[in-house]
Amino acid sequence: MELSQANGEFALDVFRALCQDSEGPLPSSLVFSPLSISTALAMVYLGARNKTQEEMEKVLRFAQVSDVHSHFNALTKKITPPASSLCTRKLASRLSGLSFCTRKQSNRPSAPRTYTLNLANRLFGEQTFNFSQEFLGEVQKKYLADLQAMDFVSATEAARGTINTWVENNTNNKIMEPLKAGVLTSMTRLVLVNTVYFKGNWMHRFKPENTKEKPFKITKTESRPVQMMYRKVPVLHDRVEENDMVMQVVELPYTDPQLSMVILLPPEGTLDTVMSKLTISKLLEWTDPSKLQRENVHVYLPRFKMESSFSLKDTLTALGMGSLFDCDDADLTGISGDGGLFLSAVEHNAWCEVNEEGTEAAAATSDRNMERCLKPPDPLFMAEHPFLFLIMHKPTRSILFLGRYCGPQ
Repeated sequence: MELSQANGEFALDVFRALCQDSEGPLPSSLVFSPLSISTALAMVYLGARNKTQEEMEKVLRFAQVSDVHSHFNALTKKITPPASSLCTRKLASRLSGLSFCTRKQSNRPSAPRTYTLNLANRLFGEQTFNFSQEFLGEVQKKYLADLQAMDFVSATEAARGTINTWVENNTNNKIMEPLKAGVLTSMTRLVLVNTVYFKGNWMHRFKPENTKEKPFKITKTESRPVQMMYRKVPVLHDRVEENDMVMQVVELPYTDPQLSMVILLPPEGTLDTVMSKLTISKLLEWTDPSKLQRENVHVYLPRFKMESSFSLKDTLTALGMGSLFDCDDADLTGISGDGGLFLSAVEHNAWCEVNEEGTEAAAATSDRNMERCLKPPDPLFMAEHPFLFLIMHKPTRSILFLGRYCGPQ
């Protein structure tokens, strides 16, 4: 199994769990970075042994991937562009735990590029703690993560401030104060941080003058106004029949065709049903460019901004990774032979903004009545009720960000 597929299966497991945890009177929007969470946990997995290692292998699907850490190293190189770019589609994510976050920078020579996708890793370790030099060497080699000595024992708040500043700087200040007061204590020995920051322009931008206020159907009985963007554009589009329903799939490319946003729009009121039965094989099949048709589509998409925060300890424990968080049961002796090390928390934040410059769509004004006389009408993609979306790196089929939009909160 390829690493991207293993990460995808884990991503859907986490996604379903997060959606269940956020259940309320009305469906809620959320976004997270599967790449961030998998990368951060992979660094921990490098030092896991025995039962803890076996649990992590099963939950993360790593047992089905040969040489996991080399594959992560190769994946990072493939998805990270050479240099900086300008964009307005904004996404950032951070994971923190015994701590984690999201991002890693490339050392490649500067070259023109059309999007920004930076990832960075760092270890923050208690200055008096005895870490395995082999572990530190492998984390630096495979994840480009250096160790920064910290005083968690007597200067916990100062250490928290240092880590927060690093994350904020590496996510263009989109993730502010990722580590809240109380997450770190004088017993903290290691904070592993992975940050991801993405910024990209649509290949076909929406025209602001076409954005109009329209109702978004949160449920069959409740609607709220949104700023609905519009454009008519040639995009990859299809209708998928699944469980006696027809779901629309549209791929909105960024200026660099390696990255795109894929939106899955099920029939109104069926989002939960689709999510409960979604598998990575189905998702990859539905989003396979070779199976989508290039059509001129009338695309209506809400302009939105969202931020999500999750404490993943209970989620990961429920998925089968419980020993990692148990001070008596965790085996992280690959990180330190002294023992007694365990993961105290896993916090994940993600920030996402979709607007006219940073979303793919197409805008056009046409007389559809006249078109009906001459040819079949162009397809209509009207995202006016809850939908799923993901940012995908197409060459590796890796899901960088995954979310659902359920309307204004």
